[in-house]
Amino acid sequence: MKKIRFMDTSLRDGFQSVFGARALTDDFIPAVQAGAQAGIEHMEAGGGARFQALFMYCGESAFDMMDRFREAAGPEIKLQTLARGINVVALSAQPRDMIDLHARMFKKHGMTHIRNFDALNDVRNLIYSGECIKNAGLHHQVSITMMELPPGCSGAHDVPFYIKTLREILDSGLPYDSICFKDASGTSNPRKFHDTIKAARELLGKDTIIWAHTHETAGVGVVQYQAAIEAGADGVDVARTPLSGGTCQPDMLSLSHALKGTDYTLDIDVKKIMEANRVLEECLKDYFFPPEAQKVSSEVILSPMPGGALTANTMMMRDTGTLHLYPKVIEAMSECVARGGFGTSVTPVSQFYFQQAYANVTQGPWKKMTDGYGKMVLGYFGRTPVPPDPEIVKIAEEQLGKPVFKGNPVDVLEPGIPKARAILEKEGLPVTEENIFIVGALQTPGGNKGLDFLKGHKPINVRKVSAKSEAAAPAAATPHAVAVEQPTDYTVTVDGKAFQVKVEAVSGAVQTVTPAAAPAAKSADAVAVKAKLQGIVSEIFVAVGERVRRGDTLIILEAMKMETPVVAPCDGAVSSIEVEKGQVVKPEQLVATIA
Repeated sequence: MKKIRFMDTSLRDGFQSVFGARALTDDFIPAVQAGAQAGIEHMEAGGGARFQALFMYCGESAFDMMDRFREAAGPEIKLQTLARGINVVALSAQPRDMIDLHARMFKKHGMTHIRNFDALNDVRNLIYSGECIKNAGLHHQVSITMMELPPGCSGAHDVPFYIKTLREILDSGLPYDSICFKDASGTSNPRKFHDTIKAARELLGKDTIIWAHTHETAGVGVVQYQAAIEAGADGVDVARTPLSGGTCQPDMLSLSHALKGTDYTLDIDVKKIMEANRVLEECLKDYFFPPEAQKVSSEVILSPMPGGALTANTMMMRDTGTLHLYPKVIEAMSECVARGGFGTSVTPVSQFYFQQAYANVTQGPWKKMTDGYGKMVLGYFGRTPVPPDPEIVKIAEEQLGKPVFKGNPVDVLEPGIPKARAILEKEGLPVTEENIFIVGALQTPGGNKGLDFLKGHKPINVRKVSAKSEAAAPAAATPHAVAVEQPTDYTVTVDGKAFQVKVEAVSGAVQTVTPAAAPAAKSADAVAVKAKLQGIVSEIFVAVGERVRRGDTLIILEAMKMETPVVAPCDGAVSSIEVEKGQVVKPEQLVATIA
């Protein structure tokens, strides 16, 4: 009987797939220990969105989290992270020096394996990052990304396409230790999974380790794994309840049960795993589990939305009060996939698809070409599997003011370490390799989330069903946001001064958040500056009294990880700022005035 290897993804992909990656280290460390005691030898411990989310939503350093994960797991457990080719774990494509620093820092902080993928299956984006992973002394698992195309589409994401990509990996000389076929949306039909891995096994021979990854989002994850195992896969990703099924990986015990009576086994101690499950359930008893994370979402078969992105997006839609638009956005996403060149719907491309679909729904079809989707169809992230729709390419060129790019993306990126070092020195912050990577990896067009964190801005937005008192939990673990389904805005007057207040009801509990004061009196001739879409105030670049010119960026609004500038409609002096950083604004809401 063949023993199938497995990795427990509960505490990385599970967190991303259910909580949008927002989970506090203090809360889950006992679950790490319980997993190790149950005999689990391989765990996913970081990377992907679990890098930036810790800085942006959890008030924690991802490097500190990895250190604590290693300590809790013990010295022998394999700890794996996820990297996105030339993006590694950053918010944008990274230059060579930062890609190398990523591998060395993750090795330093206790990781042993890195799974490396490119959403476009552009092998050029995997070569240098893979070399860095190997040079750091880590196990390099190179990945081919999979999905099902929307109805009526063809030309990629079939067995010949995946085997062609595999041949390109082999021909490139890219160093690797194992190969993974990764379906982040769980939409590939099981026969395609079987035939792809069978063909890969014939090409690679019997000694190469082949891994399979999927999600249960579309309800076929266990069947996909059965097909992959019968075709010759050596290992799979599984998860523990309550972070299994739905948008997560197939459940560990469910797959073990499905393999009974076959020639394969996971070789687990069911009783010990169930004990570990109870520890994990206790760790997360206060967390809000979005209902969409715990069900089969058949619509993803038509619009392949990854489990790890689905709830991250719905969480952000809850934050901005636009969750009611989700069905329209996921429907609109199908067109974005069909016309965008068939990049695999996995980070960051899944976010590009969803952002563009969100813009198409909220602002009109193709009225706003989002930065990520536009750059993708123009070639700035690499080659898409098939050429994008020429009409979409033309719209992107016109709106972004950029030509089509046909080169290698990593070749045009300037070194990142000197820039990050200069920022740290200017701010008087310690110039460590960790800080260099944090500042370099979390740079956005509207600001630097890493620098904000290092300067002490450590927001916590972790949704829990009930808030713990500060006396009962460390300050860092006190939730600053809880599950919100139906926010209601009020204006409250105290001592003659008006405040905008949002009251959020959750499971019978009520949390009140008091943001900015109501608008001050303005001169009659002041020009109103209003938001064009709903979002969270990410940055404010001007102050009252400051002179601005028409087109200057006044404020950055963030929605769906998409930053939208609010610009000055005219020359003049800022006479009022009507919002505060972190505040949710609605379309046509007044955000500033210019006199």
